[in-house]
Amino acid sequence: MEKFDLKALNDQYSSATDVVKYSLEKLGTSKVALASSLSIEDQVLTHMLLELDPKARIFVIDTGRHFQKTYDLMEQTMLRYKFNYEVYAPESKDLEETVSRLGPNFFYESVELRKKCCEIRKVKPLKRVLSTVDGWICGLRRDQSPTRQDMHIFEWDDGNSIYKINPIVHWSEEQVWEYIKANNIPYSHLYNTGFRSIGCEPCTRAVQPGQDIRSGRWWWEDPDKKECGLHLGGHKPA
Repeated sequence: MEKFDLKALNDQYSSATDVVKYSLEKLGTSKVALASSLSIEDQVLTHMLLELDPKARIFVIDTGRHFQKTYDLMEQTMLRYKFNYEVYAPESKDLEETVSRLGPNFFYESVELRKKCCEIRKVKPLKRVLSTVDGWICGLRRDQSPTRQDMHIFEWDDGNSIYKINPIVHWSEEQVWEYIKANNIPYSHLYNTGFRSIGCEPCTRAVQPGQDIRSGRWWWEDPDKKECGLHLGGHKPA
């Protein structure tokens, strides 16, 4: 694995395109992958990545509970860019045992059970794909939530022992939309109906003007602690 000087890289790089290009060159196309949830941020990075390398790896974790519009956007994006997503799903044994014991909507009952659902449907499949790479690219932005305000472009992910690269971490939501429109990038039309952050259908709802970007995710929980577990690996900028 190419060793990164994280502090030097964070001081040197600010252009998202340059960050993506550097990551592909230093880690290699087969050893770095974009984690896409089909968000506007991930659609921006999908466009950047495939413009630089049509063989770049982009994966989706299919939790089995996504909006139909998310699956529709997957197909639309594949047709637009002429590529195939790598798709990872929960282990059927874990899912069958848990749903049989607790019911299909057990995640509403407590924070602990919601985290258990995310662990089965998201975190475990993520770990499978991350075991095949030396770095993963994410569409995280600092202004998305209080838990993301200290993130950097280049980080070390302690939880998965790989590099984590956040090329647009310093972008505003407005900058994301400007890039989407300038490049005619396909996006979920749920954004046109009040959604600002899109996850699994049972755990996501539209938000009101002026509300926090992620306030529609797990809306019944403390906003300062809401994460699904994908991005809680103990990240270090240096």
